[in-house]
Amino acid sequence: MFPWLSLLAALAVGYATLCLVYYLLQERLIFVRHPLSRRYRYRFNHPFEERWITAADGAELHGLYFPVEHARGVVLYFHGNTGTLRRWGKRAPRFTRSGYAVLMPEPRGYGKSKGKLSEEAILADALQWYDHLCTMWPEDRIVVYGRSLGSGSAVPVAAQRHPRNLVLESPFARLIDPARNYFRWLPYRLLLNYRFANDVAIRLVRCPVCIFHGERDGVVPIASALRLYASIPTTVERQMIVFPTGHHNDLARFARYHRILRALLDDEREHREDRPGPVAAPELH
Repeated sequence: MFPWLSLLAALAVGYATLCLVYYLLQERLIFVRHPLSRRYRYRFNHPFEERWITAADGAELHGLYFPVEHARGVVLYFHGNTGTLRRWGKRAPRFTRSGYAVLMPEPRGYGKSKGKLSEEAILADALQWYDHLCTMWPEDRIVVYGRSLGSGSAVPVAAQRHPRNLVLESPFARLIDPARNYFRWLPYRLLLNYRFANDVAIRLVRCPVCIFHGERDGVVPIASALRLYASIPTTVERQMIVFPTGHHNDLARFARYHRILRALLDDEREHREDRPGPVAAPELH
């Protein structure tokens, strides 16, 4: 008699089912993991070493260390949500060419790393990798770099330790921002088990901060990165470099990205464009 009631009921059931599916599968959507055998052999055109540490809960964590002779410092690089070090290790030359060694940790469930996932465990692991570096390097020679989801590890590490610089590529203010960018109609505040509130953690950062972001980023909205930038204490040296035609995965195609990154690593503070300034900067074609 009231067909619209049946339609509303069907829509409600469908919506509830979608919420339940997302809740149960969120780890697979957030962390696109690809395990590798412990016997897997990496192949790069640059030197590297495998590193292992044991987490507080006994999980075996794996990373790759890319050494440089007479290195000027070291970059702790937290990679994005998909792929393994088999892929991300190819980015090491961006830093080794400037005389910096690189340590790339593999999150739990990625590559050769083991262990049960949780936000608390991920952050504890990130701090442990940083402290591992501190056994070899003074903090004023450590640069923390977070790429996309890796910003969720990089920002809390910089907030709780004292690295020389924090560099973020395509970061978010909170994980809920990229989640909403995909499915706007789900109640993420109720569903998400992972928060990664970078905008809260970054308020405790005291080292210089640089953010790279593409204005056409279809994964992490530029508005989220701008909110993160606005959360940095005004007493901190900060800059945000926006690429008007940049997307989520292509910032390295811009010469300006490489030039500014080299200047950050070289500590060439006298360069005008590398001092704190406007949020948006013109793109170099």
